[in-house]
Amino acid sequence: MTDFVFPPPATPSLAVAGSTARFPVRRVFCVGRNYAAHAREMGNDPTREPPFFFMKPADAVVPAEGVVPYPTLTSNLHHEVELVVALAQGGSRIAPEQALGLVWGYGVGVDLTRRDLQDTAKQMSRPWDWAKGFDASAPCSALQPVSAVGHPEAGRIWLQVNGELRQQGDLTELIWPVPDIISHVSQAVALQPGDLIFTGTPAGVGALQPGDHVRGGVAGVAGFEFEMGPRPT
Repeated sequence: MTDFVFPPPATPSLAVAGSTARFPVRRVFCVGRNYAAHAREMGNDPTREPPFFFMKPADAVVPAEGVVPYPTLTSNLHHEVELVVALAQGGSRIAPEQALGLVWGYGVGVDLTRRDLQDTAKQMSRPWDWAKGFDASAPCSALQPVSAVGHPEAGRIWLQVNGELRQQGDLTELIWPVPDIISHVSQAVALQPGDLIFTGTPAGVGALQPGDHVRGGVAGVAGFEFEMGPRPT
């Protein structure tokens, strides 16, 4: 038995729909600007860019339910709804036609972003870590196994704030679909069981305020509903 200097932290995990089992989270990869309309609203040309990625800590993943804490250091917190892919197998240099064999299931998450910190980081050519990887920055629904939902290639993806539709698109609009995303990540790192991939967000990202009621989902996969907590004092 390993003699740790203090008890190791609990393994981050997500609920599995209809089960008491949980999915252990190892790493969280996120795809930037993977819907053409969102790329354009962020001032980029989606026809010229290969996929690029950033990461969030595993313990940034929290249930997309109840109250999600409003983070510190921001006055411009944004929502980005995304299809989430959960991997049960790993590997390196995976071909797109083999990539779906790694997938355990799917969920729907929100990439919360401190946009003001991200804008400053961009202006100063600095990393996005503080803008993307803060506590509770990756609320996610319970996961659905492939046996229940298959491999979704089409379906409405949407997000409402206080009943107002903010984001809406379809999985058919992904610039890089799920098999390509998995393949691209695996060229850079060896994927492992427990890895999550947030696959990008459609247009309509916008600000969240303390107390906002947030709902969203992907048709045929999952939905979520939560409230933003109070601003930290």
